[in-house]
Amino acid sequence: MQRRTSKTRAFDPDPDAPNQSCDHPDCDQPAGYRAPRGRDNLRSYYWFCLQHVRQYNANWDYYRGMTPGQIENHLRADTSWQRPSWKLGSMTGSARTSFTVDDLQDPLDILNARRAHPTQEAPPRQQAPEALRQPLALLDLGWPTTLEDVKTRYRALARRYHPDANKDDPRAEERFKTIASAYATLRSHFTSTENVATAE
Repeated sequence: MQRRTSKTRAFDPDPDAPNQSCDHPDCDQPAGYRAPRGRDNLRSYYWFCLQHVRQYNANWDYYRGMTPGQIENHLRADTSWQRPSWKLGSMTGSARTSFTVDDLQDPLDILNARRAHPTQEAPPRQQAPEALRQPLALLDLGWPTTLEDVKTRYRALARRYHPDANKDDPRAEERFKTIASAYATLRSHFTSTENVATAE
């Protein structure tokens, strides 16, 4: 026994179709499929049988009778949902200058509270010393950092790029030397500053 499903299939008749015959001349089949009457009357429908709604849709051309310029203007209007729009900054005169913050309804006094307590700006980000910026970039480390972070990152990169682990890569040795040199520069900096990263 085949199980009945309530899910509507693509070519099932519209459940809201009126109890009438097809609107196509000389067709007495039940009308179960709707199609808009025209470009300016999209919410009014013809009701067709499946054969004639397919025929109607195949011949439907929304832009029929319009010039290329009219089609272009229509498409541009569609980008703003057929609502009027203005170029940014083009509204001048009373439409622009008559509005003030006092015109807003602010029953919770949020705007005045913000003016009375302006948001504090975040402190400027600490910059790494000039001599450490390239070594930090080579090890993909941010600033500030610690000697322990530098060691951990170096060990991971050394295992990944060691020439013994990349015997088929002719550039592996040079890459490893670059990483080792960057590590040596950073280690020297932290050793000379008692293992604490500070900005100059």
